[in-house]
Amino acid sequence: MNRLTIAFAAAVALAATPMVAQAAPCKDARGKFIKCPPAKPAPRKVCKGHKGKFVKCPR
Repeated sequence: MNRLTIAFAAAVALAATPMVAQAAPCKDARGKFIKCPPAKPAPRKVCKGHKGKFVKCPR
């Protein structure tokens, strides 16, 4: 029974780890919460045909 309790506690601790990692970027060096920077837009995708020329990208 004791091993089951330890295994359950370890699983809960591992499941909570991603939540802590997401909050870390929104803190300053002193550990105080700050406004998160806006997300960067994705870079534009450049499509080239088989001859190496630019073509319209398929959606």
